[in-house]
Amino acid sequence: MTGERIGVDIGGTKVDAVVLSADGTVVARHRVPVRKGDDGVVESALEAVAAACDLAGLSIGDAASVGVGIPGAVSGGVVRHALNLGVTELDLASALSAHWSVSVQVENDVNAAAVGAWHLLGDGKKSVAYLNLGTGLAAGIILDGRLWRGAHGAAGEIGHISVDPSGPVGGDGLRGGIETYASGSGIALQWSRDGQTSADVLEHARAGDTEAIEIRDRLMFGLASAVRVLVLTLDLDHVILGGGLTGIGAELTDGARAVIDDWEAASPFLASLRMGDRISIAPAEQPVAAIGAAMLEADHG
Repeated sequence: MTGERIGVDIGGTKVDAVVLSADGTVVARHRVPVRKGDDGVVESALEAVAAACDLAGLSIGDAASVGVGIPGAVSGGVVRHALNLGVTELDLASALSAHWSVSVQVENDVNAAAVGAWHLLGDGKKSVAYLNLGTGLAAGIILDGRLWRGAHGAAGEIGHISVDPSGPVGGDGLRGGIETYASGSGIALQWSRDGQTSADVLEHARAGDTEAIEIRDRLMFGLASAVRVLVLTLDLDHVILGGGLTGIGAELTDGARAVIDDWEAASPFLASLRMGDRISIAPAEQPVAAIGAAMLEADHG
């Protein structure tokens, strides 16, 4: 057995497989389109890993660990309700182990990304959250250097917290949910234009459209609220932002910090927490979730 680790990120459109060296450097990476359904998901993962291992000159049986991140509820290697993949219930760990003859650890994709972001951050902080601003919104949480899943695997599902009882109704039926404000699906739902995405809304906002500006303002409020919930609940050192909405870069972090600045101007206690200073964006060029999947067994259990 060598020191290399294999990580797989199974997403709604692609499977991203990496091989990490013993020091955590990505030595090989291969991506393939994901195929839907139980068999399609398994076959896509097998294909991506086989190619990554070939690039690295590695036999999968020699890897120190193999980890997989995937959307949905994950428990004991079984994935449930990964609806965008056409998966209702799949024992993914057993299916992959049967092909590879190695143990496979399977984790929710946002939790895996939290592990990856924490390792990439490399600043010695022990308690961080990875806040994913993608199609939905959820956080993966590292407490005292260990992944925190909660009693029922629902830790970090803060998108369902309502921050305005008179706010817009989200896909979950709740008014003013954080996910409705600060996710791609929530922004598109508020905009309600067929075929248009969150990127279109933000472009309209930059062009001065009043409704789009209001939705963008709610995005910043929703992100600031998510950071506030995480910091006040867990007093985390760092909140690392990831997901598609982070593509707007400083516009996103500056907007959230402006909301936080207003809160801090009214509350000396909130000002003392310096929440805005705890926010950063994960490196976009790095396969954060795949790296985290590879590191799942390193020190997280």
